[in-house]
Amino acid sequence: MNSLNLKNTQNKRNQNCPCFFDSSCLPQNKTFLKNQNRDKVSRTNKLFNVKMMAKRVVFGEDSRKSLVNGINAVADAVKITLGPKGRNVVLERQMGSPQVINDGVTIARDIELENPLENTGARLLQEVASKTDLKAGDGTTTSTVLTQSIVTQGIKAVTSGVNPLALKRGIEKTSKFLVKEIKNLAKPCNGIEDIRSIATIAAGGNEEIGRIISTAFEKVGENGSTTVEESQSLQDEVDFTEGMELDRGYISPYFVKDMERQIAELINPRVVVTDKKITSVQELVPLLEMVVRLKEPLLIVAEDITGEALSTLVVNKMRGVLDVCAIRAPGFGERKKAYLEDIAILTGATYLAEEVGLTLDKVTSEQLGKANRIVVAKEACTIISSEANQEKVAARIEIIKKQIENTDSEFDIEKGEERIARLGGGIARIKVGAATETELKDKKLRYEDAINSTKAAIEMGVTPGGGSTFLYLTKKISEIRDSFEDEEEKLGASIVEKALEAPILQIAKNAGQEGEVVLDKCRRMEFGMGFNAATNSYENLYDSGVIDAAKIICWGLENSCSIAAMVLTTEALVVEIPEKNVQAQGDGMNDLPGEDYY
Repeated sequence: MNSLNLKNTQNKRNQNCPCFFDSSCLPQNKTFLKNQNRDKVSRTNKLFNVKMMAKRVVFGEDSRKSLVNGINAVADAVKITLGPKGRNVVLERQMGSPQVINDGVTIARDIELENPLENTGARLLQEVASKTDLKAGDGTTTSTVLTQSIVTQGIKAVTSGVNPLALKRGIEKTSKFLVKEIKNLAKPCNGIEDIRSIATIAAGGNEEIGRIISTAFEKVGENGSTTVEESQSLQDEVDFTEGMELDRGYISPYFVKDMERQIAELINPRVVVTDKKITSVQELVPLLEMVVRLKEPLLIVAEDITGEALSTLVVNKMRGVLDVCAIRAPGFGERKKAYLEDIAILTGATYLAEEVGLTLDKVTSEQLGKANRIVVAKEACTIISSEANQEKVAARIEIIKKQIENTDSEFDIEKGEERIARLGGGIARIKVGAATETELKDKKLRYEDAINSTKAAIEMGVTPGGGSTFLYLTKKISEIRDSFEDEEEKLGASIVEKALEAPILQIAKNAGQEGEVVLDKCRRMEFGMGFNAATNSYENLYDSGVIDAAKIICWGLENSCSIAAMVLTTEALVVEIPEKNVQAQGDGMNDLPGEDYY
């Protein structure tokens, strides 16, 4: 017989082979079975037991000292890059060549200390740099310098017996007061020259980067998008895209009108926007009859178009009955809905959403949008809108900006800025070229810092750069300090006052000057005057283009005071004790000591 009789095979095995994995061939002894089950449980526990890492707890002054050591390790590596004459830092890479950079947040993120206690302090300073970079896009080195100064002074005060909570209150109140002062001091970013100055300074004094970015912002406007990409060439280039660009092309190649360029171009078309997947031709008939009467081109933006619905569009297009093209909706999930709403607002169309009862078979001419021109390629669609809907577009942009302000997600911020750029009507792509990979990465980081600084300047205005704004704020500290009744809170304000001198001291030091001499001269100057480290001269910083974005200064100061105050109120530090590496003994063929292998 060819069929397998499992029952007979099992009986034969039980009778003839007591070594197979069947307990029926073993002595049926309760004690034996009990021991056997206990061994199985023990063996299973060894295999699947997750060992908790041992923790080390450090209290009081020892915990704060460890945090300070970690903060100093990061700050000392970062602050040498501050200013137009800041030095570079070389980062080792496990894969590829070392990276030579001048970007504060990148340096901070790359540092990992061997001592776990000190590494916790390093991680806190990395948080300062990352938060400033996320919210403002630049100013990470300045915020690092401020944090180091506040922490160093504050730890001395706490060690001498000052109440850290009172110190914290004084620092935070002073920080809020100074942020308001900065906003009052800021001047609007006026014209292309201010943009060029901001970008040049943020790029470490690179005038070519400043020129390219100012050209890009002049072309795409305040709400446009400027992105940075790597290029294979040796030169930096800028490409501009006009209108709203979508990463979706025509559904069928039969929609193509220009065979040489492989595009479908629609002049003064109507636009219909729906979240529905269209499969039946009956859904399209009312729309198509209306478009034939209007004698205008049509773009359909839908979830998808398939089956007889797509065939009908293609046939009528090829016969010349309709000038039509169709694309799939961009994005996924909730983001797809947002994109469809953006397209509808840009073109003046009504978003036909099934959830609110708006369907394609009942569409009216008033629900169709309009555009000046639409160009659809294989993988992209560009909509150049008319001026009629600019008020609604501006309102939509403001809503998206508020959504960006209320999120900490880098991905959501990036997508939000992308949507603003699409609605704003322009995208500039800067393609960075360099002779080596190391130079390319450094230039790309400089471009990104410069773009972020420029956006911040446009949003909140500019103040004198070179650390002079922070130095001027020291004259305002007495106003808030005199309002405090607690002497220890007043000490917190004095600590911030001293810390505000740190940026200009470091800029002067990096420029090869005596920091105290520069500081003393700048103290006696009016607001707007200061030290230009690029030329080693004292001058009107507005006139010479040495300016900072007010938003970056505000975020840098706020984040520095917040993290520093948290460090000062730390009383215990809990870290994992790293496991020691167990080395093999003998000839290396035996198991490692203390370990079981199964």
